[in-house]
Amino acid sequence: MAKYTPYHPVIFRIVASVIVIAPIVGTAVAIGLLWQRAVHWPDLALFAIMYSLVMLGVTVGFHRMLSHCSFRPHPLVKATLLVLGSMAGQGGALEWAATHRKHHRRADGVGDPHSPVEGLAHAHIGWLFKNGMANPNIYCRHLLQDRMVVFISYTFAVWVVLGLLVPFLIAGWTGLLWGGLVRMFLVNHVIWSVNSIGHAFGRRDFETRDESHNVLFLGLLGFGEGWHNNHHAFPRSAFHGLRRWQLDLSGCFISILERLGLARDVCRVSPAMLARYSSGSVSVDAAARLLVPSRR
Repeated sequence: MAKYTPYHPVIFRIVASVIVIAPIVGTAVAIGLLWQRAVHWPDLALFAIMYSLVMLGVTVGFHRMLSHCSFRPHPLVKATLLVLGSMAGQGGALEWAATHRKHHRRADGVGDPHSPVEGLAHAHIGWLFKNGMANPNIYCRHLLQDRMVVFISYTFAVWVVLGLLVPFLIAGWTGLLWGGLVRMFLVNHVIWSVNSIGHAFGRRDFETRDESHNVLFLGLLGFGEGWHNNHHAFPRSAFHGLRRWQLDLSGCFISILERLGLARDVCRVSPAMLARYSSGSVSVDAAARLLVPSRR
């Protein structure tokens, strides 16, 4: 099996600093333009489109598809999602998956990369500079056999630049501002808030071994990722919104892919499984192990 060579820690911290600071500066400029009413609807439309595409790349591609194998995508869908997820600037696909798998293995315990035990600031963003991302050679060795994933991970910086270049080519400097920097700021801080706020505040529908919570506004802004307690209860489920009122746009997108024949072996939490857990006849850990893909 090939061995993956992660970015050197110093290089990673430099890149992380740029990706954290530049969107903050861009968002500050955007707020100033809003205050002056110097923002036009095409800019906001470009922001909404880029936000949605990149958010789906992270939530559906990096998280549910790659980290948890919640469904099997068509190769073209897989490549597209991985590229879009890379545009967020949260690290390469392999490092992201490895870090998330490490988080689940040690959630809110010793070794959790971004546990709020060390403070919300650490869980939100400080962990990037203190711990860095997990080693794919340890936490997702099976993915090292996937040439597509390895290639897109090695070329991570290219996709970050492309995610800024595309809106610039579409709408010039205002496109770069709204479709690039502001989009990157909001996507990243929403996802990072799941790590911090999602393990400190909110509702717990399932008694898991960690401190995961369901947070309504993160469920909406994060396209379903905010139903974090549901996710930790059934980590392989492709759907995090387990109640009718829990809007899960990422889950809706996966359902569309499935109906189009672009996704198969989609993992679901069946009503019977939820009933068994609710009745106390099976623990949530056992229920998670029973979760298997449904074939349609």
